[in-house]
Amino acid sequence: MLKILVRLYLITIVSYAGAIFLIPELILSVFHERYEAYNLDQAQGVQRLMLKQFRQVPSAQWPEVAQALAADFAPLEVQLRRQDETELSPAERARLGAGQFVVRVGEWGYYSTAIAPLDDQWLVELRNPPDPLEINLLSWGITVLIGAALLSCLLLWVWPHWRDLKRLQATAQRLGQGQLSERTHISPRSDIGDLATVFDTMAQDIERLLTQQRELLNAVSHELRTPLTRLDFGLVLLFDEVPPASRKRLLELVGHVRELDELVLELLSYSRLQTPGQLAERVEVSLTEYVDSILGSFAEELDGRGIEWAVRAEAGLPRFVLDPRLTARAVQNLIRNAMRYCHRSLLLRVDMDEQGACLLTVEDDGIGIPPEERQRIFQPFYRLDRSRDRATGGFGLGLAISRRAIESQGGSLTVEQSVLGGAQFRIRLPRG
Repeated sequence: MLKILVRLYLITIVSYAGAIFLIPELILSVFHERYEAYNLDQAQGVQRLMLKQFRQVPSAQWPEVAQALAADFAPLEVQLRRQDETELSPAERARLGAGQFVVRVGEWGYYSTAIAPLDDQWLVELRNPPDPLEINLLSWGITVLIGAALLSCLLLWVWPHWRDLKRLQATAQRLGQGQLSERTHISPRSDIGDLATVFDTMAQDIERLLTQQRELLNAVSHELRTPLTRLDFGLVLLFDEVPPASRKRLLELVGHVRELDELVLELLSYSRLQTPGQLAERVEVSLTEYVDSILGSFAEELDGRGIEWAVRAEAGLPRFVLDPRLTARAVQNLIRNAMRYCHRSLLLRVDMDEQGACLLTVEDDGIGIPPEERQRIFQPFYRLDRSRDRATGGFGLGLAISRRAIESQGGSLTVEQSVLGGAQFRIRLPRG
């Protein structure tokens, strides 16, 4: 908003300055004859008085009269000049030859020079000298004060708009952070009252739709868990009652039921992360020990699959405040994702950036992620074409849950190409 005010003020000042210099010149050029006639009327009294003084003495004494008049009329300048030595336009020579006075119009329509003929050879000039420095400074001071007055008027006019727009911006930011109950509370009498009303209506509709969607998802998920649990329990009880030839098929059905139950749990986890108003838990931890504890739960599985894994951390990392539950969930999902697609190597790095933010990076030597897919993989249920056969497992919710868990703490989760050849997922948590 400050940029808008500065730009508006600069445009106003430039327009004002341009008007000061251009408009008077335009008016003078259009109405030059009227200004010239007006100044002739204004100056003729002084010119006749000077001519009277000159004609009372012989022409030989005209220089002394010019000096005396110059002293009396100071700071105006009075000069006795020969007509053939003076730069005159043809129109001015014609007027002087006819015994008429001549004026030259200067700035703002005032005459700068008044010329009166003494005879066929001599004329007398009355000049207005340039304004002294202090007068020019005062004139510019007036211009500056006018500019300050314009700025004050602009501030008075802009302030209500600025205040309401900042309130609208703050409300939009809080809505983006998940506080769906926020509203602008801008008066309908405001100049942006209509915009605020439309915004509040939109926010209300979004809140209602998301609430309905979340409630439906929770209800369906909870309702599904009960029959799934019963079905799992019933299938296990049937294991000893079915013929041995059918037991393999029965175990496959139990696996499908438990996979569906796991999907329901993932949906509930994602739904809880989408719920606004949940405050992240803030705990101070040792980053090295914290990461070791997370990766330690995967050590046996990693070694069993022959995956070479390592943790690299900067020496002397300070303790850091974060939400241990949400951060661990995000890192675990990234490690599972790396285990699913890597060939032989998995690397987890921990360091700090210049702003004191924590950086957790999970890298693998797998097939990587194409650049055009790197934003879409964080969408719920989005799966790359090469993994749609579900041979690698997963439901397409892990990365969505990870990003939501990190963003709820004010951080970010991004993906790039790893130096190992696969994908590099980077978590950045700001110092809180």
